[in-house]
Amino acid sequence: MLAVLTQGERTVGELAAPLPMSLAAASKHLQVLERAGLVSRVVAGRRHLCRLEAMPLASANDWLEQYRRFWSESLDALEDVLLAERRAAVGGAQQGE
Repeated sequence: MLAVLTQGERTVGELAAPLPMSLAAASKHLQVLERAGLVSRVVAGRRHLCRLEAMPLASANDWLEQYRRFWSESLDALEDVLLAERRAAVGGAQQGE
């Protein structure tokens, strides 16, 4: 649903149509997204127009980026240690021949 909303406003029916669920189930999913602040809904007559609210996603991405950087650096350091150990083991084995 969120991916579809990146292309612009959609009605609940338009969001539910491609999904293997009832309109009522899709509406419940949208309510959860609304409570999370990811979707806003405007009622225009009988139409419920949904809009993506990207700011909470941007905030979550900023928070996750800290951890992404930490793990990337940590795994790079681990790779360096493992490569150094492998080189030392290969070098030691060649000297013992």
